[in-house]
Amino acid sequence: MCGIIGYTGKKKAGKILLDSLELLEYRGYDSAGIALCDESKKEIRILKTAGRVSRLKQIYATVKAEQTCGIGHTRWATHGGVCDENSHPHRYGKVTLVHNGIIENYKELTEKYDLTGTLQSQTDSEIAAAVLDYFYKGEPFSAIKDAVAVFRGTFAFVIMFEDKPGVIYSVRNVSPIVAARTEDGSILASDVTAIGNYAKSFFVVPEYNILEMTQNEVKLFDFDGKEVKPEYIEINWELNMSGKNGFPFYMEKEIHEQPGVITSILKNKMKDGLPDFAKELKDDTFLKEVDNITIIACGTAMHAGLIGQSLIRSLVRIPVSVELASEYMYQNPIISKNTLVIAVSQSGETIDTLEALKYAKSHQAKVLSILNVRGSSISRESDAVIYTDAGPEIAVASTKAYTSQVTVLTLFSVYLAILKGIMTKEEAKIFLKDIQKVPEAMQDVLSKKEKMHHIADTILDAKDIFMIGRGMDYPITLEGSLKLKEVSYIHSEAYAAGELKHGPLALITDNTPVICVATQTKLLSKELSNIREVKSRGAKVVLLAKQTILSELKNEDAITFELPEIADEFMPLAAAVALQLLAYYVSLDKGFDVDKPRNLAKVVTVE
Repeated sequence: MCGIIGYTGKKKAGKILLDSLELLEYRGYDSAGIALCDESKKEIRILKTAGRVSRLKQIYATVKAEQTCGIGHTRWATHGGVCDENSHPHRYGKVTLVHNGIIENYKELTEKYDLTGTLQSQTDSEIAAAVLDYFYKGEPFSAIKDAVAVFRGTFAFVIMFEDKPGVIYSVRNVSPIVAARTEDGSILASDVTAIGNYAKSFFVVPEYNILEMTQNEVKLFDFDGKEVKPEYIEINWELNMSGKNGFPFYMEKEIHEQPGVITSILKNKMKDGLPDFAKELKDDTFLKEVDNITIIACGTAMHAGLIGQSLIRSLVRIPVSVELASEYMYQNPIISKNTLVIAVSQSGETIDTLEALKYAKSHQAKVLSILNVRGSSISRESDAVIYTDAGPEIAVASTKAYTSQVTVLTLFSVYLAILKGIMTKEEAKIFLKDIQKVPEAMQDVLSKKEKMHHIADTILDAKDIFMIGRGMDYPITLEGSLKLKEVSYIHSEAYAAGELKHGPLALITDNTPVICVATQTKLLSKELSNIREVKSRGAKVVLLAKQTILSELKNEDAITFELPEIADEFMPLAAAVALQLLAYYVSLDKGFDVDKPRNLAKVVTVE
């Protein structure tokens, strides 16, 4: 989950490393550090600190740093507490490295290589540096190969050797590393987001290959020493998508990008009013035999999967389950040759989803993935991939990734229904007519953001908040509740509204905020009953509903936010934007760092 960057070239490495680390802070921000190689003196200088990259920048500003080669790291602590000593890079002997992942057999290695009392930190990463130094006799390739052979776990190492100035090496297992050539050198990172300002294309370093990077070239070698030709991938988003574009936080910027993102998806994945996945699904014959579907995902992506579950069940009429990826393989799942597993992930590197996917494939399931990042680990393990192409998402709390996943799942539901002969093309066109209104509906919600800001002020001091909804509104409240928890630190729970009387109603007391999402017209009478249930217990009701529903509830005493009028099936996309704004404004007004909520990182690459 940590952020890694490396550069060697003609420019000052320090500035490139620090600017890139700021873009990578969503992967971790407990501490940060850089190591700069002085080629003339064959010395490596390390600057590191607990805290944010901004603090590291202050330290860097006090030193004279002309070096043109270096590596950097921003940490999300997994092994050892948050302190200067545990910050990366780590140096042992002639080896300096940064590491993403977990070395599971660190205790065994400490004893085997007699490292007790020689280490400066409590990290498994320093132990890895010490083992690498043990094997290093002046030849990097054999040292890396020998060291990796004794490591158990996941890792992405970026390494500099003191007597190999200007050269950066890397090797990985599971944890990602991407690399590219720039106009004036070579660059690598844990995420393409960090190199988009310097390169137009990149490649993913294959597992158990060794990368050798100098200012003039980037080379790949397998463990037999044979050179490997990398497969380059175009960076498919505009450079300014990685900046804040005048917004105070990435989260607000990414919320506002959603109408454009959904417009792009509909343009690129529809033709003549119908879903078109010709570019992604060149051979879709395997889908015709599918008789059950399992959607595997974590967090926000799992909530998108719940919307997909509802639509596929309704339109295709086959069994669909949604499984937490972290629990999937431990639940003894039922898998057959006609099972389709849909893996949903923004980064394509979510370790729980990746391992669940591999498990499903080992049991003969076909795997279709819905991802945002090309060349990711999950994409390479999948039988087919549909990309959302939503552009980089920097804020830890996911917004546009969620709505883009829901949009793709919606289109795929209709695509599968047509493919299996459940829905005619004419029926599909009629069903999808209102999906073209979604970007405008999102823009309508954004135009009323000040109204949502005022609503946020009314719940600012709440200790507990509950959200309720029925049908497709329920997964929307799950996502809204998660957003609120993530960025405001208010305890929030979402319930299917019909379940209130089976226990949760006991939690409702005077002035407890209850946020009701009511967008499903056919469930209006049930929603009204549930609203009255919580009001009779003294709840402060906040009601998010479309205009036709609000007119039915005009006599109810509630704080209201009017959602635009589109078909029920697409209302989750509009409601999601409203709940994202609510979470954003609560966090903002509490004075928190909206983009970097405590204890969290965006890309979870450790189990």
